[in-house]
Amino acid sequence: MGIDSLVGNPPKAPRSGLRVTFSGVTDLLFEIATPLGFTVRCSRSYWEHVLLAKHPSLRGREEDVQSALRDPDEVRQSRKDPAVLLFYRGSSPRWTCAVTKVEGDAGFLVTAYPADAIKIGVRVWTRSR
Repeated sequence: MGIDSLVGNPPKAPRSGLRVTFSGVTDLLFEIATPLGFTVRCSRSYWEHVLLAKHPSLRGREEDVQSALRDPDEVRQSRKDPAVLLFYRGSSPRWTCAVTKVEGDAGFLVTAYPADAIKIGVRVWTRSR
């Protein structure tokens, strides 16, 4: 399944603490355009959740995660959920992985983590070398 089949539903706010108002998103940490043609948003409060509850080793590495989204080496589709994409940047043995969920023409950060390998899944995009 390619990225074209993921587009079509209107974007919804994730249950991640991303607050949407009539004037736009409040508490926005970043909004990154990906090479796949959609943007990924993350709120400051959700980024703190990622750091505190999931991956404290990412503290101070926000730019690494943003770079993985903006300029990945490879993007894979999750085997469990076709709307979930994993953006990898780096090289073996250390990658930064930014996990997103696509809804319509927008996405949101699910999590991010340092990885020692690229997970199995359908490759949907590779940087041309």
